[in-house]
Amino acid sequence: MYSQQDLFSRNRLLSSYQLAKLHTFEVVARHQSFSLAAEELCVSPSAVSHRITALENELGFKLFSRFHRRIELTEDGKRLFSKLKDSLKSLNQEVFEIKNQEVSGKLTVYSRPSIAQCWLVPKIADFCRQYPAISINILTGNENVNFNSFHIDLAIYYDNRPRSKLFCQHLMDETIMPVCSPEYAAEHDLIGKPQHLSHCTLLHDNQAWEYDSDCDEWKYWADKQSLSIEDNRSIGFDRSDLAVIAAMNHAGIAMGRGQLVSKRINRGELIAPFAGQQVTCEQTYYVASHDKELNPKAKLFVDWLKQQADLASQ
Repeated sequence: MYSQQDLFSRNRLLSSYQLAKLHTFEVVARHQSFSLAAEELCVSPSAVSHRITALENELGFKLFSRFHRRIELTEDGKRLFSKLKDSLKSLNQEVFEIKNQEVSGKLTVYSRPSIAQCWLVPKIADFCRQYPAISINILTGNENVNFNSFHIDLAIYYDNRPRSKLFCQHLMDETIMPVCSPEYAAEHDLIGKPQHLSHCTLLHDNQAWEYDSDCDEWKYWADKQSLSIEDNRSIGFDRSDLAVIAAMNHAGIAMGRGQLVSKRINRGELIAPFAGQQVTCEQTYYVASHDKELNPKAKLFVDWLKQQADLASQ
């Protein structure tokens, strides 16, 4: 039977001294191991065990069932661990929001359609997870947008002439190579035989790096290979990704941009039939802003873009 002092000890609120032991409990419960917890906490396993025993005595109930070479959370331990995880998650979120309260609100990014579709949008969830207080608004187009009229914070362009009135930062280089579906390559006997291009339909971006680029991407690549494509039938689009989608559906062979088609090649949706014949472009991707001094939201986004570009080049 409990004495009055025992009842007082069991029902008193947690002290700061016990909160320190709860950190040890969280690590042990997460690892389900005294030894692994000891490694994370940089103490001995016996010290970890002693802390848990002391905490159990102070709380008045068992946290773990101990077996030979293993431990398990008791029902009370599971209940406490669940609450502790929720509390830590809430605290971490609060700390994050306090630290990032100056970088909240709306950020508007303008982008060329193809890089938005194939590169930026598939990655954007990562930025949103890191900075949930920032609301991203993505606009696309082939025109050189007026920053003030559309309230644009940043623009992602692809060409070889950065805008003179804007502050521009290099994002990543690009290579081009012909790509097509495996079926199209087999039908036209293309593997390793670029001379067979003469029987193919060329798919291309009419606005590759100028507003009216026509077949310039193909011409640039063909000149590097000493090939003539003057007599080829072609289909033009106003976006590179549309040419690639047409290629995936066997309409012809597209001039693909390495940064935008690599995943589809890895998945086997496309192949590059002429191995080793990719060409480095004079054009690059770059991020443009109206002012050199970026606001905090824009600076975070540019830093994140550069991290993604670095990862893509590895």
